[in-house]
Amino acid sequence: MADPPGCCHPCATCVLCLYSCQWITTKKEKRKGLRTTKCDYSWFLFLFCVFLFTLVWLYFAIIILNDFHNFNEFIFKQRKLWLDWSLVLLIATAVLITYSAMLLVLALCLQLCGQPLKLHWLHKTLLILTALVVAAAFTGLGIKWAEEWRSAHISLQATGPFLHIGIVGGMTLLAWPLASFIYRTRNTGLKVFLLLVYCTVMIALYLSPLGITSPCIMEENELPPKPALVGHRGAPMLAPENTLMSLHKAVDCDVQVFETDVMVSADGVPFLMHDEELTRTTNVEAVFPERAALNSTTFNWTDLQQLDAGSWFLERRPFPTVQSLSAGDRYQVTKQRIPSLEQALEAAKQSNISIMFDLRPENHSDYQSFVNATLEVILQSGIPPQQVLWLPDGFREQVKEQAPGVQQVYGRKRLQNEKEPLLHVNLPYQDMSSEEIRQYRQDNISVNLYVVNQPWLFSVLWCSGVSSVTTNACQVLKEMKHPIWLLPSSTYLVVWIVVDCASFLAILWAFVLLK
Repeated sequence: MADPPGCCHPCATCVLCLYSCQWITTKKEKRKGLRTTKCDYSWFLFLFCVFLFTLVWLYFAIIILNDFHNFNEFIFKQRKLWLDWSLVLLIATAVLITYSAMLLVLALCLQLCGQPLKLHWLHKTLLILTALVVAAAFTGLGIKWAEEWRSAHISLQATGPFLHIGIVGGMTLLAWPLASFIYRTRNTGLKVFLLLVYCTVMIALYLSPLGITSPCIMEENELPPKPALVGHRGAPMLAPENTLMSLHKAVDCDVQVFETDVMVSADGVPFLMHDEELTRTTNVEAVFPERAALNSTTFNWTDLQQLDAGSWFLERRPFPTVQSLSAGDRYQVTKQRIPSLEQALEAAKQSNISIMFDLRPENHSDYQSFVNATLEVILQSGIPPQQVLWLPDGFREQVKEQAPGVQQVYGRKRLQNEKEPLLHVNLPYQDMSSEEIRQYRQDNISVNLYVVNQPWLFSVLWCSGVSSVTTNACQVLKEMKHPIWLLPSSTYLVVWIVVDCASFLAILWAFVLLK
């Protein structure tokens, strides 16, 4: 059989050189009678599987970016090393996917040109290493970060229709080298097997939209109101977390609630701090080096006021947005101190926003005294009690008695025989399905989900009808006037039919043209 049209010998030789790592002209190959063996086809199949494996990991890597700041904080607590590991993840993934994709394209070109698929041993070794690295990444994800599997499931509600179009397109393009191989091979059994597998996969893909569900497949007039924004420790992409500057930046982003964490100093002053140690968000190692590893509750308020709670933000750059801060903002960052709860309540009252907080650490032996000190500050602050959202479960009944106007927010789903109906719940976004969100909305239960940073995730939750989301990226979500995409079911049906018909015709054309 003659070489396919447009496949010149110099090009085929060059591609063969890259794939096989040896410079042999096609004429010499024919003289040697070198052909693609079953082992070579096995390596091509392995290459194809590695490419798909790496492609799936790329998808996961993009999805988990929403939660990667938590991973950065975890590494810092373990190793005291701050680095934006998301950049490492994306660069490594890009290298792996580029390498496997390049080899796959070379192999398909060789097949179209009728050249042998002699993969060099170096490529084989690197492919095995690629598969092992990706397998290790998936294993680590499953062991240390299992909730991200649920994140991936949620992401399919946002990407499902588009993944269907992309996969159908990719499999349609694969029809060309497949047709070329089928017409070249003399093994009838192999021909039938490959055709059956390919047809089965394509039929499954054509019918897959029947199983795709997304809350964003709805009519425009059915779209729920945009979720309110809750600033996670303020606006931590624009200012140091849990500072007054962060609170004011959150107000500028139109957040309705300032979410924070409260601890109580050794002399009974409630203050804002997330970590049990002060090392990540202050300069405690420079001011009190011998006490840096101690719990923040062992410091008195006078000591805490000596700490710089802002400069770390410029030095470590926890988010890429730090680079775009103005000179005025940078100066203001360096002046930040640890705020007391009293200061935060006053700022929230003046800005007319609510404040929601956890009281840490929950396992402390003096936790009841922490609750008492916190309640005292709230009651003396003069803030309207309905602007305070109480998250801690410890001594909740005492809080209800002493401050009945404070809104109680629960970190769990409702129970079947709930004595007192829940009005507010605060949960990780992975813990509630779209159906549960709709049901809670119908029952007038306010649902806040955390932490939501990516527009795709915000869009899915918006379409689902969530009441509010806690976010690090209030400046991004503020600008969203509409979900990323919204498709009426009738439009989606038309797109589905058009894509599948176009694919079917393209596959027929490939087999007819290459015959």
